[in-house]
Amino acid sequence: MAIISVRLNTEEEKIISFLSEHFEEEKSSLIKHSLKNLYEDIIDLKVIGEFEAREKPTFVSSEEILNQL
Repeated sequence: MAIISVRLNTEEEKIISFLSEHFEEEKSSLIKHSLKNLYEDIIDLKVIGEFEAREKPTFVSSEEILNQL
């Protein structure tokens, strides 16, 4: 397990303290969740890009959807 040290300015400390209280989680857990979410966003964008390169996306209007019902 790696241990890292993170320096926060006053504003960042206020934010992480607020979030820690709001979500009732340790500050380190919040940082881990944030990292995981950022990583998932990158992977999602990669998958979407690969899909769009293979398939030509088609778009359907809301009117077309309602007409099919």
